[in-house]
Amino acid sequence: MNKKVVLAYSGGLDTSVAVSWLADKGYDVIAYMSDVGQGGDYDKLKKRAITAGASKVIIEDLKEEFAKDFVFMSLKAGAVYESKYLLATALSRPIIAKGLVEAAKREKADSVAHGCTGKGNDQVRFEVTVMALAPELKIIAPLREWHMYSREEEIEYAKENNIQIDTTKKSPYSLDKNIWGMSIECGILEDPWNEPPEDAYQMSIDPNKAPSKPTYVEIEFEKGVPVKINGKKRNPVDLILKLNEIGGKNGIGRTDLVENRLVGIKSREIYEAPGAWILYHAHKDMESLVLDRELLHFKEIIALKYAELVYYGLWFTPLKKALDAFINNTQKQVSGAVKVKLLKGVASVVSRKSPYSLYSKEMATYDKGDKFDRSIAEGFIKVWGMPYKK
Repeated sequence: MNKKVVLAYSGGLDTSVAVSWLADKGYDVIAYMSDVGQGGDYDKLKKRAITAGASKVIIEDLKEEFAKDFVFMSLKAGAVYESKYLLATALSRPIIAKGLVEAAKREKADSVAHGCTGKGNDQVRFEVTVMALAPELKIIAPLREWHMYSREEEIEYAKENNIQIDTTKKSPYSLDKNIWGMSIECGILEDPWNEPPEDAYQMSIDPNKAPSKPTYVEIEFEKGVPVKINGKKRNPVDLILKLNEIGGKNGIGRTDLVENRLVGIKSREIYEAPGAWILYHAHKDMESLVLDRELLHFKEIIALKYAELVYYGLWFTPLKKALDAFINNTQKQVSGAVKVKLLKGVASVVSRKSPYSLYSKEMATYDKGDKFDRSIAEGFIKVWGMPYKK
């Protein structure tokens, strides 16, 4: 029997213990690490996985693919979950799971595994993606199977099995980061009445301590995709990281949300996404300039559904693929430049231009040069209001 498993490995306590736990059960464990911008010492983590019992460690840089094919697709869709979450963590799971499946096929493994807990969203996102891409693979979720119910029990297991873990300084929060943003939960945040302490935030400064002078940033789009900042062309990863830096210095991108998890419970999360929110506002404003009213309004309905699909782990599904085709069609003329003003936590669009602009000053103005035919308004109003006339 082939007992080779590829484990989605982060290098933290859960997945390090999972390596040893799987090895103890007779599996040949291959640790798979994907870089989506979370940072970390990969040489150190590789050694940790080997020490824990992995026979091999695979490390892949997925940042560019993540930005181009996942992040920017979500940006074009205008996807925001429950008005506050730009889906950074949710977007990273399908690409990590896709990499996991591809690694399993290369390594001729019959199983994949992950270190997600039994009551979070990520277990669904990983497993549904694997089911969609490789239904023949067995999925193992050690944290749902083993009989360790606390961090302390896992630390004791790690000590007993000589697993190298960082226990000297434990963050009071659970953090998940990639280039698109950061999710922060646990600790004091689990009481929704508690205001998030300043030490919970990792990517942005306190808006009250941000500069009093505004920062202006000009973003240029081509078919819905951001390609330039302040006139300088940048690749997708660099563009996002630069906006994270600029936005973070101005206190941009903090949200606090009591959200509805897919598994049926409410969870209090805080999120940081400085660059993502700047791009979201800029892109949405560019659409307002170039899309007609009916398309713009209908696309807002699609954006809500799209956000749900991402959050629910349904990236590789027929509906998602169909919506991608619709969204890409809407972006053909979403090209031009948008200027955003950043001031003490607020990102405000202040100007925009596009060769495909539907705005006509001659039709909109109340000054000289007005070309709007007022005489047709009366007939339009009578027809429009006819069903409601009593």
